[in-house]
Amino acid sequence: MHTTTKIALFSATALALFGAAAISDPLPPDLTYRPLPSLPFSKVKQTDEAQKPAVMDRQHALLGDRYDLSDRTIADVAMSGGRKGVQAGVRVKTAPGGEWDELASLTPQQIRDRNLLPLGFLPLPHVKQATGGQVFPEKQIGEIGRDEGRDLRRFDVDFDLPDHLTPEFPPPIFLTTHPELGDVSRGDLLTIRNFYEYMNGIVTPVQMEGLRLLLTPFPQEEFNQTEDRKVAAQSTGVACLDCHSNFHTNAAFHLTPDVRPQAERFRLDTTSLRGMFNQQIHGSKRSLRSIEDFTEFEQRTAYFNGDHVSATRKGVNLPDRPNQVAMMAQMQNIIDFPPAPKLDSAGRLDPAKATDRELAGEKVFMGKGRCAECHNPTQSFMDNAMHDLKLERFYKVGQTFNDQVAIPDGPIKTFTLRGIKDSPPYLHDGRLLTLEDTVEFFNLVLQTKLTRQEKDDLLAYLLTL
Repeated sequence: MHTTTKIALFSATALALFGAAAISDPLPPDLTYRPLPSLPFSKVKQTDEAQKPAVMDRQHALLGDRYDLSDRTIADVAMSGGRKGVQAGVRVKTAPGGEWDELASLTPQQIRDRNLLPLGFLPLPHVKQATGGQVFPEKQIGEIGRDEGRDLRRFDVDFDLPDHLTPEFPPPIFLTTHPELGDVSRGDLLTIRNFYEYMNGIVTPVQMEGLRLLLTPFPQEEFNQTEDRKVAAQSTGVACLDCHSNFHTNAAFHLTPDVRPQAERFRLDTTSLRGMFNQQIHGSKRSLRSIEDFTEFEQRTAYFNGDHVSATRKGVNLPDRPNQVAMMAQMQNIIDFPPAPKLDSAGRLDPAKATDRELAGEKVFMGKGRCAECHNPTQSFMDNAMHDLKLERFYKVGQTFNDQVAIPDGPIKTFTLRGIKDSPPYLHDGRLLTLEDTVEFFNLVLQTKLTRQEKDDLLAYLLTL
């Protein structure tokens, strides 16, 4: 379908659901730049608040159609902090006549023609696609509100996934410079109010200054002083570690800054900063070549949905490359993965420590499952490359779900699998809720035809990482 046609359909859908105000809030979806608001802030806020129940109901209906959202954990398995279980089972729902074994036996063309690709494998829309912007989970909002008196709560949307399907909060912090200390977070969330007390004597002066900057709020598209914000009171903004809580992730999401039009931008789940010392490209699409580049880019344009023109009027932050960006990078580069006691120094299972199922799963990972082709154990279970899975082989491009037009994902960077049980939901947009969902996804997309036993063994192996 031609882009202009898709945009027209997008506008018609928004108009039918939310009325004329939706088209002026925040912008016509076919533009490159974000225009100034066409209505007073008080009117926009009133309209957004009135529409919010319908917005949330629509998103919850989509999630309910795609997934089993129940709270079921794997017995005796916890995330690295030990405070939260790991969710069990395949949660993506299949269409009638499209059970997993049946799907695996079909060609991509057959799945596409019969419309059998599970909806949970399609791109996951932002909770309010026409507006986009950062959306934080309730625990992050509450903790920052209590500790700093800063409000991360939007008046137009709420976080959409249940808490049990997100990472433990607050997550532990492990340092490459002090592996003997284990978790240095003291079970608390690092904020601008407490970071010095917690990290004094552990990090260097350069790292401490970098940490201060990573915890300092700066203006962002929806959190700022201007009238097009999405918080009730004027805001000092958002800090890097508001999304990357304790250098990990809290499942906050945004829209990718580097795709237009608005209807085709994809949801971007917050990735963990653990193991940053070994990562050479950054950003799911942008392929930025250093953590310094990424840090500078985020401060300059990505916080403003990739729009540097919009950034200027909100209070753009231009961090100094040698004296600020480099210090922020120094701090990020000492964040380690959680311990994996069954792995040896080369990233392979120690037969003396692993179970038979885990060893069998490693064999699947290295061979039939094709996982190691991208997730190399000797490179922290990644390959510092971009890959295109060509998922569009399985579905009809141009379908619209809650105002998001499903287009091909294109090349996406390989994310590390170290500590993967700590990082739900999965894939770049969080469309896969559990590790079992991820196994089924790649079994279908890579057409590996794993047996039930091989899938179970692979899961057991992933939990050791």
